[in-house]
Amino acid sequence: MTKSSSDARFDELIHAPLRLRICASLAPVQWAEFAHLRGLLDVADSVLSKHLKQLADAGYVGIERFTKLGRSHVRVSLTKTGRRAYVGHVAALREITAG
Repeated sequence: MTKSSSDARFDELIHAPLRLRICASLAPVQWAEFAHLRGLLDVADSVLSKHLKQLADAGYVGIERFTKLGRSHVRVSLTKTGRRAYVGHVAALREITAG
């Protein structure tokens, strides 16, 4: 394992199934549009918004609103804090399942 066990930290906020899937979807990319995440996760706007707000309130995701070709868009990304928490959570899950 490349991460030391001191980096492993179970995170209750990330562990909720949909929030874990959001973080897993954002981890390999710089950002994703709200509409893409909604389709990928197959959830309603309100459900995704609620979970993104919880992650944003914790400082785990950044939410950027912008206009492109006269249409409103929302872009979501993991913050450094969020990426660190996600990686630590995954490491903790690996430790739990390995032992």
